[in-house]
Amino acid sequence: MASLGSDTSRPTPAAPIRKPLAILHLSKKEDEDRRLKEVAERAEIEAASNKVQPKPSFLSRSANDSVEGLTMADLLGAAETKRPPVPSVVNPRKVDDFDFDEDAFLAALDENEPIGATGDVVKGTVIAHESDGIYVDIGGKAPGFMPKAECGLGVITDLKSRFPKGIEVEVLVTKEQNADGMVTISCRALALRFAWEKVRELEKDGKVVQVKITGFNRGGCTCDLEGLRGFIPRSQLNEGENHEALIGKTMGVAFLEVNPETRKLVLSEKKAATSAMFANFEVGQLVTGKVVSQKPYGFFVDLGGVSGLLHQGSITGAALRDLGEVFEIGETIQALIMQMDPGRGRIGLNTVILENQPGELLVDKAKVMKEAEDRANRARNMMRQQEQSAG
Repeated sequence: MASLGSDTSRPTPAAPIRKPLAILHLSKKEDEDRRLKEVAERAEIEAASNKVQPKPSFLSRSANDSVEGLTMADLLGAAETKRPPVPSVVNPRKVDDFDFDEDAFLAALDENEPIGATGDVVKGTVIAHESDGIYVDIGGKAPGFMPKAECGLGVITDLKSRFPKGIEVEVLVTKEQNADGMVTISCRALALRFAWEKVRELEKDGKVVQVKITGFNRGGCTCDLEGLRGFIPRSQLNEGENHEALIGKTMGVAFLEVNPETRKLVLSEKKAATSAMFANFEVGQLVTGKVVSQKPYGFFVDLGGVSGLLHQGSITGAALRDLGEVFEIGETIQALIMQMDPGRGRIGLNTVILENQPGELLVDKAKVMKEAEDRANRARNMMRQQEQSAG
């Protein structure tokens, strides 16, 4: 009887089954083929994105070719030598190819440059007439047009006789060119500009001018001066109560106001008499006059129809507590003319220049006045020397 501790019926463990080597080799080959396929697909995608054809030698490899020893750059086709970018061939152009002429270019610019900005004075030649104006060649791409009303001061009835073809005229540009390149021009505006400039010079010099009375109204008379319309208030007329009777008469007048901006030209017959007296005076002249009034700033001295101002700073070289210490109203004195402003009717006087030492007029006024002529000569010589030194 067999022992209970032994089990003779237990089967013997089976030996492990070994797979054939051929199957293992097939699996490795499939893995390698799959990996090559994946690498090839990635290379194709990369080549397509970079617009670079994959390396032909790599794509022609068979599945059986070994990939051992190849780097990823080799597999992606990067091992192929990069070609330098081929520069685009540009044929450089020479200046001569453009046929460029600097002088011709500048001349073309000048030809197309607008002629005449508003306010410019230009010269031109009359080339055509119309019923409402004339055309003047002023050098632009189109002629300038001058309306009939702008052809001059006053009324012009016959444009052809006043502005024959071919005559050269000087005009003022009043409106810049339009879309056709034409500008508006005026002889009248230019004449007015010159007239105002002339009148301002006459005013500055304190001139007395002759005018003809052309009309009147309740306030005074009108007249013509250098083509401008002037006005003389009744208060400035010697015969203001009967100013209607002055039409057609000629009289001498001086200037009260000259304002081109507001076109105001105000004249005075009465002031003309005073202004005419200025012709009898000059700077450096010794004059005799009567003190007619005293102001805080000095004395007014009547020089025979013209007032002169003796300013407090021009009386004496000493300090004054009161102007009455030197001169009194009604007293006759001698003084030197130092300044003249005919336009404003002013004459500046000086007595301090007659003193030999400061305050002499306070100490011995009679002596200063007695020797005034000799002292005035000395003062004039000193003034000439100062002018020469300054010049």
